[in-house]
Amino acid sequence: AEAFWKDLHESLRQLRTDHVDLFQFHNPAFCPEPEDDSGLYEAMLQARREGKIRYIGITNHRMAVARTAVASGLYDTLQYPFCYLASDDDLQIRCAAEEAGMGFLAMKGLSGGLITNARAAYAFLRGFQNVLPIWGVQRMWELEQFLACQEDPPEMDDEMRGVIEKDRAELVGNFCRSCGYCMPCPAGIEILNCARMSQLIRRAPSEGYLSPEWREKMARIENCMHCGRCMRRCPYSLPVPELLQKNYEDYKALCRAHDEAE
Repeated sequence: AEAFWKDLHESLRQLRTDHVDLFQFHNPAFCPEPEDDSGLYEAMLQARREGKIRYIGITNHRMAVARTAVASGLYDTLQYPFCYLASDDDLQIRCAAEEAGMGFLAMKGLSGGLITNARAAYAFLRGFQNVLPIWGVQRMWELEQFLACQEDPPEMDDEMRGVIEKDRAELVGNFCRSCGYCMPCPAGIEILNCARMSQLIRRAPSEGYLSPEWREKMARIENCMHCGRCMRRCPYSLPVPELLQKNYEDYKALCRAHDEAE
């Protein structure tokens, strides 16, 4: 609770205001509730009584925590990964939030850069009334496409459905969402990109990922100590060392093919 007040006061100072509309617990390992001995939710209530915040929210990557938060009736908003790669369970959480009268903030709207069709991503999320996307723009073309979508909102059509079906066939399953909670790696491996290199290199211009810098980064996978820290931290319970090794073997094959073609 002490850290809560420190963060809140620092946020207000930096924003140069005396209150914020929405203050969220960010990705806690549990759902803060009254009388859970953490004192966190009571601190939120006190801050609201003092007029420092208006609404209470929670962000999470863990499905179990998200479900608890929705069922608790304690939160005004839930921020959760949601895009057109969403699983049936993800869709159920979104639906439950709507039924509970909760706002739903969709983070990872482009799945950490794996979704490359901004218009299809926009059209998909536009189909849900209670969803506000957080796009996580990383490239100028993405920003330009989203600004264009704001001016002329795209409607879902057969072409977009085809893009979504193709992406879901390639990406749904045990793939890294690049949330970064596995980091830092004691072996210096850039897990959030190395564990999904097979998808990245095939969904973006490959030359950049075949550079000496990236070859050196991927080679660090050989130093993996299998300490298990990344798996313990991963909100999706992914077999991270296994994903790293599979991506590394695929990457080496792609590098060999590239070098032989030169």
